Amino acid sequence: MRVSTSLIFDRGVAAMQERQSELLSTQQRLATGRRILSPADDPVAAAQVLQLTEADETNTRLRVNRDYAQNQLALAEVSIAQAVDILQAVRERAVAAGNGAYTDAELQSIANDVAGRFEQLLAIANTTDAQGRYLFSGYQGATLPFVVDGAGVVQYRGDEGERLVQAAPSRRIALNVTGAALFQRVPAGNGAFTWAPGAGNAGSGVIGPGSVVDGTLVTGHDYRITFTVAGGVTTYDVVDMTSATTVLAAQPWSGGPAALEFDGIAVNLEGRPANGDTFAIVPSTDQSVFATLRRLIGALRGGGGTPFANSLGIALTDLDRALDTAVAQRASVGVRLREIDATNGVGEAFGLQYQSARSQLDDADYAKVVSDLSRQQLTLQAAQQSFVRVTQLSLFDFL
Repeated sequence: MRVSTSLIFDRGVAAMQERQSELLSTQQRLATGRRILSPADDPVAAAQVLQLTEADETNTRLRVNRDYAQNQLALAEVSIAQAVDILQAVRERAVAAGNGAYTDAELQSIANDVAGRFEQLLAIANTTDAQGRYLFSGYQGATLPFVVDGAGVVQYRGDEGERLVQAAPSRRIALNVTGAALFQRVPAGNGAFTWAPGAGNAGSGVIGPGSVVDGTLVTGHDYRITFTVAGGVTTYDVVDMTSATTVLAAQPWSGGPAALEFDGIAVNLEGRPANGDTFAIVPSTDQSVFATLRRLIGALRGGGGTPFANSLGIALTDLDRALDTAVAQRASVGVRLREIDATNGVGEAFGLQYQSARSQLDDADYAKVVSDLSRQQLTLQAAQQSFVRVTQLSLFDFL
């Protein structure tokens, strides 16, 4: 085989370029700490590294989502806790107002205090987050959720939407509480039915909290209790207004306090109703906590007496339901915060696992890389020196 000078040069240059390429690749591994610089280095491991990297990035994005949800829920929890404190303070003032020794002026003072609490609660209901979005407006983050109309009635302008965030690959968590759920959907009365005295009552009859004694007998109908006083004897009738039937007729009344039981429910009554006095029993509906406070303020400003005693008793029961609702919503937020904490722990464990698996596949073995670098440097030098020697092989050097 004839070996030309150009072939000698081409083969020598190619060998040196190959050694330089190997040396450059090794230097890059040493600089980056990675074993796989391109898929060609290890196609199977490169695909696995790509999958692990994508999974780790998704896990990181989910952690960002959870952090945002945690901040929003923490702010909601603080706001609800403040609302609970206000409602408890109002209830304490309402209980104090039941002291029969209070004068009208003292009741007026309590009314003013409750009115101030009303404004505080309204401000909490319109709380915003760091981005200026209203916490309790549902999807309508830019809409003021609670406004007071010309009649002094608080209207809800938000919606029922729950803003959801992806907290885990298969789990979405609501990061808000709607104003409707917290302040508007408060069951009236005991949650099953409500009670109220007739507007024209003239006696001293006071109706108190009712209860369900047998749920299987509850009809969900409207009832009216009517008292009759004749010849010094007081009796009462209970009429089912929905079916227009008499449930109890001419029952004797001695002044109580006593529980009137019918159709699976019981209501407490005391005092001496006048002839024709009535009391209504109707199924419970949802009401606004702001409406409860407005009625309480109106009762306090109306002074004492039997109407005040009835209004105060109803207000106390409604305040208890409002507190129950707020506490339940706060507990719901707490459950979500606890779930986020648990998910964060799982996410951190997954993140460590992803990084560990990727490290096993892609991290360079520094001892081996340094050894390869030294060997390749020596090989390159040998190739360079041999090339110089070969290129000097000429007859002219021996003439």
